[in-house]
Amino acid sequence: VQLAESGGGLVQAGGSLKLSCRASGRTFGSPAMGWFRQSPGKEREFVAAISWSGNTYYADSVKGRFTISRDNAKNTVYLEMNSLKPEDTAIYTCATAAIARSLMSGQYEYWAQGTQVTVSS
Repeated sequence: VQLAESGGGLVQAGGSLKLSCRASGRTFGSPAMGWFRQSPGKEREFVAAISWSGNTYYADSVKGRFTISRDNAKNTVYLEMNSLKPEDTAIYTCATAAIARSLMSGQYEYWAQGTQVTVSS
C-alpha cells in the first residue's frame, strides 16, 4: 500500500486547510484510515480516524474543529481543519490500519511521508 498526501501549508490562526491522502495498492486488508501529527519536541499524537463504513473518531483537542471524511471509490481520506490554532502546527501523517480503533491507540499498518501544517499567530 502506498499513501500520497497533499494539502499542507501555511495558514493564519483561525484559518482553514484541507489535507488529502490517497491510498493505492492492496488496500483491502487495511481499510481504516486516519491522521496523526507530531510537532518538534512532542510525541506523535492521534488526530482522527475513519472506518470503511464512515464511523469517525477524534482526539479531544480537535473535536468540533476538524472533520475527517473519505471517498471509498477514490481510496482517499480527507482532513478538513477549521479554526486552526498555532498549537496545531505539526507534521501531519496519514496512516491505515485494519480497524479505526487501532489507529486511536497509535497502531498502524501503513504510514505516509507526512505534510507540514504551519499555523501562524
